[in-house]
Amino acid sequence: MTTHGQETEAKFYVRGLKKIELRLLELKAQLIQPRTHEINFRFDSAQNELRKNSKVLRLRQDTKARFTFKGPSEEMEGGVLTRKEIEFVVGDFESAKQFLEALGFEPVVFYEKFRATFELSGAHIMLDELPYGEFVEIEEEDAESIQKTADLLGLDWNQMVKAGYHSLFERVTKKYNLESGNLSFKALESIHITAEDLKINPADQ
Repeated sequence: MTTHGQETEAKFYVRGLKKIELRLLELKAQLIQPRTHEINFRFDSAQNELRKNSKVLRLRQDTKARFTFKGPSEEMEGGVLTRKEIEFVVGDFESAKQFLEALGFEPVVFYEKFRATFELSGAHIMLDELPYGEFVEIEEEDAESIQKTADLLGLDWNQMVKAGYHSLFERVTKKYNLESGNLSFKALESIHITAEDLKINPADQ
């Protein structure tokens, strides 16, 4: 599958995904991707040109291998973030990784998570389990639709998280003496990172 367009989403930190999942089932949401383990590599040049320009080049392995490019984020009315996104499936994860390295890009961040995806009235709701916490992402065409979905799920709109997963992780790496490019379950298995550490608040009050 290839997608070319805008990614418009809102992200929320939650204390318990199970309650969100039960609410989605009550609302007759459709499970379109069961809980799946993801591994992700972010690539950049030796001079970190992509990050300096707020761009992302990612290789992901979940049920398939996927290349993704994301442009700089823009904040819409209501605080929702939108950015250009191009994503397509590739035939072989390792070959794709070697391809990027041959072009001079280097893997600068490794991160993993478990994700389940639901669809509800045109919205995609992702339930994400990361090594440092649980999150809900809602993707829709506009901020008003996203807020309606958030309200249905009992999420506090004012607690929307506007930082990316890696940027959140960087808020705690110095405190816990962690390698900023390694956001893996193994690296964080003995560390309990709190919402206070991440400088965010739970949206499922």
